[in-house]
Amino acid sequence: MSFWQSYRNLSPRTRMIAGGGVIAWGLGGILISDRAEKSFDLVPTDEDRRKLKEAIPKLHMVEKEK
Repeated sequence: MSFWQSYRNLSPRTRMIAGGGVIAWGLGGILISDRAEKSFDLVPTDEDRRKLKEAIPKLHMVEKEK
């Protein structure tokens, strides 16, 4: 039996509780991650941001000849 079938066999109330738990877990991670970065001194510097911006590939449009 696949995971999806097992999930579908749960009662609607149980699925709602499980879904709410996943959403709460995600929101908690979003809210806590900024504080964790500051407490572990992992806040990116301007130098880090500049290096990241340089590492992102750039796209250039080239006109196609007819």
